[in-house]
Amino acid sequence: MRQVIEVMHMEEVTICYGMTETSPVSLQTRTDDELDRRVGTVGRVVPHAEVKVADPVTGETLPVDSDGELCTRGYLVMQGYWEQPEKTAEAVDPHGWMRTGDMARMDAEGYVQITGRMKDMVIRGGENIYPREIEEFLYTHPDIVDAQVIGVPDERYGEELMAWVRLRDGAERLTATALREFCEGRLARYKIPRYVTVVDEFPTTVTGKVRKVQMREEALDLLATPGAVDDARAG
Repeated sequence: MRQVIEVMHMEEVTICYGMTETSPVSLQTRTDDELDRRVGTVGRVVPHAEVKVADPVTGETLPVDSDGELCTRGYLVMQGYWEQPEKTAEAVDPHGWMRTGDMARMDAEGYVQITGRMKDMVIRGGENIYPREIEEFLYTHPDIVDAQVIGVPDERYGEELMAWVRLRDGAERLTATALREFCEGRLARYKIPRYVTVVDEFPTTVTGKVRKVQMREEALDLLATPGAVDDARAG
């Protein structure tokens, strides 16, 4: 987004957030927002709609700066999934709140950050980890052009983190140990990936979305193949 502004001179570009089920935008940054707000958040709620960050279990609204599930309500929320009342009831509560499945954090001024997907959450040794935070950090590595983080089974911790990365052209091979050294002191230890695999591309759907379900399936095969994945603890 910074490049779009600086190189293409689109100073008024903004970011929005939404779903097909919310027709489709419920949050958006404004052209007069500070750059950090436009780059680092998905903005504030649009007119005539409501958003809240809620406890995923109880549905209670959480205080500002708390991580929870993003919910939205208003004219933009769908009436339901066609002929699927049970699925509709799972997505929209009796009060009209649409559960997005996205984890988010709202500040005191109403700006929202998307912090991860509930279904992507990894539980490592009792710690809840949202891969998006780690992926955002890995983008700062000079040789990484894209990164996806998933959880894989582990006997000791229940789950461990595996990073799938795409490297820039000409970059040297990236090992798990080297990546761990890059993360040390900048990420909490339990958030540092144990395994790393370098790929040319990620498995995607026909619409271009990364298929983490398929990545997890392939990860099991990779872990069972000696030398297929770099392990920061090997040796």
